[in-house]
Amino acid sequence: MLHCYVIVFVLVFSPFIAISNASAGDADPRYRNCVKQCDESGCIGKRCFPNCKISPDEVPVIGPPWGMLEPLYARWKKAHCKSNCHYNCMLDREKERELLNKEPEKYHGRWPFKRIYGIQDPASMVFSSLNLVMHLHGWMSFFTLIYNKLPLKARKRPYYEYAGLWHIYGLLSLNSWFWSAIFHSRYCEIIERLYNFSAVALIGYSLILAILRSFNVKDEATRVMIPAPLISFVATHIMYLNFFKLDHEWNFKVCLAMSVAQLATWAIWGAVSHHPARWKLRFAVLISGLAVSLQIYDFPPYEGHVDAQALRNAITVPLTYLWWNFIRDDAAFLTSERLKNSKKSK
Repeated sequence: MLHCYVIVFVLVFSPFIAISNASAGDADPRYRNCVKQCDESGCIGKRCFPNCKISPDEVPVIGPPWGMLEPLYARWKKAHCKSNCHYNCMLDREKERELLNKEPEKYHGRWPFKRIYGIQDPASMVFSSLNLVMHLHGWMSFFTLIYNKLPLKARKRPYYEYAGLWHIYGLLSLNSWFWSAIFHSRYCEIIERLYNFSAVALIGYSLILAILRSFNVKDEATRVMIPAPLISFVATHIMYLNFFKLDHEWNFKVCLAMSVAQLATWAIWGAVSHHPARWKLRFAVLISGLAVSLQIYDFPPYEGHVDAQALRNAITVPLTYLWWNFIRDDAAFLTSERLKNSKKSK
């Protein structure tokens, strides 16, 4: 069944996928030529980067198949070289555009930033790290509440049916914000892919979780059937980005659509529900809507440091604290309801 959804998605959406474009900056021929020349020579004009030169000692001398594996240090130097090439070619191209009175362009899905101590996007990196810490704190406090403070069934199983789903959400959130912090520290293609894939997986799963919790889906078979089309969509999208084209514009549209659908689901449920913590849910939806609007109305970094992405990451720090508060309240509320029902049935 899952494979059928994947095949149908590819057949239906392949015409639209084919016409999508990458970021305007990294599609610029002058930028591409600069990066290519730098990769080959290790220099941009008279500026040369020492990490682009690999000594003979760093080249493996043993035969195949092990000789095909480069030492980790040599790989790190190559990645560092490529990062310097991308960054300096981007700055040079932006200086040329500024002289022509042209607006800044995005490169590899993000704006040109000024490095601080080698960190390419320090504001977003700091806020991503704070989000990582807040999610870790929220998930651990949720774990403690479920297994140490609330009553448990036999075999230490929680009464809260959504505990396992929220544990997966916590792990996906930690993974996504970890790669966000790394990605905003220094550009590297593999890190860029991990960052995008992690974000897509988290947003897709969050939409699934919103549907399951809002409609109070408890049956295991139904929990598999309902999200199956969305799982196949997200899996196909990730495969497209990985094996066909890392398309930032298309990826942005997909993530935006899933984010809006998730917010709409929570907003409708928060409006009609009599949940005791519904005010926290409504406030979280309101803040999330502001964060999503920053994704839509994007703007270049002010003074080369703070852009809409950095502000969005800053907003989600208190949002994360509030969100995990709601999750804990939801766990306590449903556990209390289940205990009352079990006593009545006896």
